[in-house]
Amino acid sequence: MSSIPGDRHSIGIAVLTVSDTRTLETDSSGQLLVDSLLQEGHRLVDRQIVIDDIYKIRAVLSDWIAHADVQAVLVTGGTGFTGRDSTPEAVAVLFDKKVEGFGELFRQLSFDEIGTSTVQSRALAGLSNGTVIFCLPGSTNACKTGWSKIIRDQLDSTYKPCNFVGVLKTDAELKQHS
Repeated sequence: MSSIPGDRHSIGIAVLTVSDTRTLETDSSGQLLVDSLLQEGHRLVDRQIVIDDIYKIRAVLSDWIAHADVQAVLVTGGTGFTGRDSTPEAVAVLFDKKVEGFGELFRQLSFDEIGTSTVQSRALAGLSNGTVIFCLPGSTNACKTGWSKIIRDQLDSTYKPCNFVGVLKTDAELKQHS
């Protein structure tokens, strides 16, 4: 973590889009997350798109969780109930601790935007090896809601009364692994 203006810490973030059809050119949700994290002064460590396959999702996330520079991961896609949606099944087993309130709060906020359709969102979050992972639906509006109303503040070291920055991999751990 390095400092950015206002005593905030810049953290290393990776973005994963889970989709059988999107490319970097058509991935508006992943791009929104990239633009948003950079605007807040964080560092983009990696960005990938993988098909909705439990083992391919886990492989990418496992690599990032083990990578010293990745302190947070933003996942978009695969959280619904249709067809091959398997992000929650792929990711939940990797958590050391689940952030129970993330999915609940996301669905509450989404209710104002999409009504009862929010019950079909399986958004989730958790901590794995000092890395926080947030899983959002694939829609660009859902990513905007998740980032602007929850994630941005939780990745801001100055946000009070608490945020996730204090439980992420530290500068000393990052230097130790470099």
